[in-house]
Amino acid sequence: MSVFRRILVLGAGILALSAFQSLSAQPGFPAPPPAPVDTHRSIAPYFTRATAHPKAPDADGFLQRWLLLEPIVKPNRSNNVLTDSYVRAAFSTDYFPGQFTVVPHDGDKVTVAGQELAWHALDTSTFNAKIFRFAYGLNKPTYGVIFWAVTVVNSPREIKDVRLAVGSNSASMWWLNGKEVVDVFGDRHMIVDDAVSHRLTLNKGRNVIRGAVINGPGLSDFCVRFIDEKGAPIKDITMNLD
Repeated sequence: MSVFRRILVLGAGILALSAFQSLSAQPGFPAPPPAPVDTHRSIAPYFTRATAHPKAPDADGFLQRWLLLEPIVKPNRSNNVLTDSYVRAAFSTDYFPGQFTVVPHDGDKVTVAGQELAWHALDTSTFNAKIFRFAYGLNKPTYGVIFWAVTVVNSPREIKDVRLAVGSNSASMWWLNGKEVVDVFGDRHMIVDDAVSHRLTLNKGRNVIRGAVINGPGLSDFCVRFIDEKGAPIKDITMNLD
């Protein structure tokens, strides 16, 4: 087919489509079918519902039980803004009561800027918590958001000189028993042990880890574990829901 003939055929097709769209808008003419809707969103296979039984870390010491809050909308057109000062200001904003003190339960709800958000008690199926998939599976905003995460770690003994090692996509801050211990700033991919705290002490019994992750465009996830002085994972601990 010559180039000229191809142009004529293409032009005729465009005119026909335009005419159909015009007629479809007229009363009595059937409207075109709606665009397909994704009705199969799910947090599986990335998460399962947490149970009441204590959960040990995985073979590499990663913590796989978290209480995750549905994402808080925080529009960012670019991750280049995720500097130290910007992230600290974003996380120091009071979004909901008990932000730095409450240990929520599955199904608890908070209201942020008029939007009701729920906490979900979940076990991750991988070493990292794929929070983009968490938001997507629940049909919640996935870009320009803040995620809050809480877990309770029980230790059979006092363990000194441990470090909290985290990686996140993108920026994040983490607290142990109410004290800020490690930060990850900037536009970055999640890397295992990307940021490591100073020496910490895990109390015998209950310890609360709290984290916040902020991201603009792109995927979001995080990984967390405790390591000893030699970088070996701490595994004789368990996670519970309270």
